[in-house]
Amino acid sequence: MNATLAPELNAADRCDRCGAQAFVRARIGDDLELHFCAHHGREHLDKLRNLQDVQITDESHRLREDEDPAAR
Repeated sequence: MNATLAPELNAADRCDRCGAQAFVRARIGDDLELHFCAHHGREHLDKLRNLQDVQITDESHRLREDEDPAAR
């Protein structure tokens, strides 16, 4: 697999709010990193985007990619 396409977040990364698998990471400045599940990511992303010096990684699209196409 091409390393540029590999997800940055993995199953060991946990949501800081509820402990579920994290699919969203927000790095604020040099010393603060927050992890969120898809649910809590959606809840907080708008507020986080308004902050200065924030870098957001949102991999919540991976949840849809893992769905069974036959189940749709």
